Amino acid sequence: MLVIRLTRIGKKNQPSFRVVLTEKTNPVNGKFIEILGSYSPIEKAKQLKTERIQYWISKGAQMSDTVHNLFVNEKIITGAKVKAWHPKKKTVEARKAKEADAIKAAEDAKAKSAEAPVAQEPKKEKSAEEVKTE
Repeated sequence: MLVIRLTRIGKKNQPSFRVVLTEKTNPVNGKFIEILGSYSPIEKAKQLKTERIQYWISKGAQMSDTVHNLFVNEKIITGAKVKAWHPKKKTVEARKAKEADAIKAAEDAKAKSAEAPVAQEPKKEKSAEEVKTE
């Protein structure tokens, strides 16, 4: 299956990407069939070969989520943007466990405060007459 995706070509801390057409099984920085454009997020520069992109999409090439959003911004394709970033499962599970622990701790604290003895009324001081009668 053919896929249109980004390949990083920039230096360290200076990201720059090529938009390439490649086989899905090829590595991200591996061989590609055709260069379809370039994208520099630092300079906000985009150079895309619109005709070639539309040709390959018509032939059934799929796009990565980031490339899909880039093409929607440039109005090469129509449609809504997609969520391009997905959290890792371990991170999501850890966050859910942490939230569950916090809820349980809050419930335990509430239960302990309900079990605590009610404060007793302070003793009244005896008046002078009460002391004499004793």
